[in-house]
Amino acid sequence: MSVIYRPVGWTRSKIVYDAVLLAGVALYLIAFMRFAPRTRLPGTLLDDQSLAIRAYGTCAFLLLTLVLMIGPLARLDARFLPLLYNRRHFGVITCVVAASHLIAVLDWYFAYSPLSPWVALFATDAAYGDLRGFPFIPLGLAAFVILLVLAATSHDFWLNFLTPPVWKSIHMSIYAAYALVVGHVAFGALQDARNAGLPALVMGGSGVLLALHLTAAWRERRRDRVAPAADAEPDWIVAGMIGDVPAGRGLVVPLADGSSVAIFRENDALSAISNLCAHQNGPLGEGRLRDGCVVCPWHGYEYRLRDGCAPAPFTERVATYAIRLDGRTILLDPRPNPLGTATQPLAIPKETP
Repeated sequence: MSVIYRPVGWTRSKIVYDAVLLAGVALYLIAFMRFAPRTRLPGTLLDDQSLAIRAYGTCAFLLLTLVLMIGPLARLDARFLPLLYNRRHFGVITCVVAASHLIAVLDWYFAYSPLSPWVALFATDAAYGDLRGFPFIPLGLAAFVILLVLAATSHDFWLNFLTPPVWKSIHMSIYAAYALVVGHVAFGALQDARNAGLPALVMGGSGVLLALHLTAAWRERRRDRVAPAADAEPDWIVAGMIGDVPAGRGLVVPLADGSSVAIFRENDALSAISNLCAHQNGPLGEGRLRDGCVVCPWHGYEYRLRDGCAPAPFTERVATYAIRLDGRTILLDPRPNPLGTATQPLAIPKETP
């Protein structure tokens, strides 16, 4: 990953991930085109072009909602962590579906316009002073532009070129895109909704998304409370009890400076490394162990527990930390060791459960 850049490094997991996602999109579109006409009111018409526009639009909204749900779901339940591994693929497919929706709109509503379709998008409705008739097309187009930028810069080349802080700031704009999409639907299709399906999708999806983020934030806030070490030196903190560290998984310990440490248990020994992946600050504490390395749940970067270094030929490194035991209590020195410093795993006494 850190040696060369490839357009796509296809692995079995990525192929399965994309295949399942594409199959889900295809099944949704087929089911929508087949069953949506049956829900229309008697006496109303629904042509094939309008049906396709609605199918692509609702699919894109559903995909975008699911993309934003993956993060908090993984925070709340580790069983959702595999969905994080190739989340960028999910986002790119969402952009493709949104582009299909845009193309269908241009092909149907503006095909015979005397103006360029791109000009007509903005000139058709410009009543920005009327809240009830507020133009919804520019909101959707702005959301699509954001999705297009995120899809175009999803590769690690742009992450390295722009630097992780800038790249991450740009990709946080997906929340702005979601808000624009909600506005696009609220001022557009919802104004002419003839059944409860679309309102339920928009209001239900955005409501569940908001609830998940608030719940995950509340849980993170509780976990981020740093406990001082009562009977230890002032510089050490209580990280938790031995029983708090699940076998093969990490215990995340927040520090006073806003960073965090991940303590792992492997073969009846404890090791502590930074919780932040050097690639994109992914949560290493939520990763799995493999051959003495922790695998970042976001993009698969690996770091050895003993020294925080990625296996050769990769060059990423994260800090290690000193830990010790006080009975069943794990004490952590919050001062990181210099990058590349090897630490001896802390053996758990046999009599300790």
